[in-house]
Amino acid sequence: MSLSLTVNGTTREVDVDPATPLLWVIRDELRLTGTKFGCGIAQCGACTVMINGQPTRSCVTPVDTVTDTDITTIEAVDGPEAEAIQAAWVELNVPQCGYCQSGQVVSATALLQAIPKPTDQEIDDAMAGNVCRCATYARIRSAIRQASDTLEG
Repeated sequence: MSLSLTVNGTTREVDVDPATPLLWVIRDELRLTGTKFGCGIAQCGACTVMINGQPTRSCVTPVDTVTDTDITTIEAVDGPEAEAIQAAWVELNVPQCGYCQSGQVVSATALLQAIPKPTDQEIDDAMAGNVCRCATYARIRSAIRQASDTLEG
């Protein structure tokens, strides 16, 4: 079935089964490989993209449910929040293996877009669905705080 998707600001036509998870359309059909496959059951967050500005697990999102939405992958996450997050990530050496980072950055950017000065509890709540097997959670929280402070100042 032919479906129209708006991904990273560009409308694209894809010919896929409507039940195909968005993740596989993004990676296999659109060749945007920054969004990762982790668990396939929406538990790890590696596949996180923004749909209409909300972090969403693409591995369990049927592609036919997002035809009239704005989908943003890690390749197009931008704006002052994304820039601040990415700078803090590098400065605080957050990534180790890096596998979860695209989902982490997407979720952190969405958090700062929604709550410019989040509390530690709001950070923990927003990032709870993103698993880091290297356990850099303290650095992730610090990076989000630093990015928030950068945006504030």
